[in-house]
Amino acid sequence: MEFCGLNPFCMKLIDTHSHIYLHEFENDRQAMLERAEKEGVNKILLPAIDSETHEALLGMEEKHPGLCIPMMGLHPCSVKANFREELRIIRDYFGKRPFAAVGEIGLDFYWDKTFTEQQYTAFHGQVELAMHFNIPIVIHSRNATDECIEVIRQHQLGKLRGVFHCFSGNTEQAQQLMELGFYLGIGGVVTFKNGGLDKIFETIGLEKVVLETDAPYLAPVPFRGKRNEPAYLKYVAEKLAALKQIPVEEVARITTENARELFGL
Repeated sequence: MEFCGLNPFCMKLIDTHSHIYLHEFENDRQAMLERAEKEGVNKILLPAIDSETHEALLGMEEKHPGLCIPMMGLHPCSVKANFREELRIIRDYFGKRPFAAVGEIGLDFYWDKTFTEQQYTAFHGQVELAMHFNIPIVIHSRNATDECIEVIRQHQLGKLRGVFHCFSGNTEQAQQLMELGFYLGIGGVVTFKNGGLDKIFETIGLEKVVLETDAPYLAPVPFRGKRNEPAYLKYVAEKLAALKQIPVEEVARITTENARELFGL
């Protein structure tokens, strides 16, 4: 057996959704990246949140080109009264340089519905921005999966593509998304005992699946409840391999190819 550092199967993994620019990694950011590399993670896509963190996000790309790949967008939980100014900032960034995707964007009706109308306006506007630049979208859909699917359906004329980050819906929703040409972002939730994703993978394949951590959130078992990081992506791959009864190297190969195709890597 060939060994690649501490990654015994020489797997190549892509973390398609990770907030490693946040303050949770201030004390060990370099060591965290080294752990990820040892576990075969050779690209980490960074979704945006809002203007308070754009500089930190882009700083990761500057320090680690080729490894850290930025997106740009306005997170639905950051849609407030000033959302139009936030969208202007995003458009200004797109006028200066390319990004891998518009993200993360979408709808979140879990915490607060005060700005529901504004969330829809921001979502539609950012979908149109992605279509203009012909790049994918990365969707956050907490307590709003059906609503997000409907927005995608309204815009899908054959060109729109993207991923539903941290997918935790049902089999019917997964089928609808794949029929619309979208990928499912699967992370630590798939390892949770009552996460529900195991039932979905009884009926669907991996042809529209990409891996993610959502670090520092949603760490997989055996680290559930602790800070997540890209090195833990292997536990997601291992769980999917067990569910599909295929080698973990095959999960890595398929999901890495999917990520490369979706994001043009």
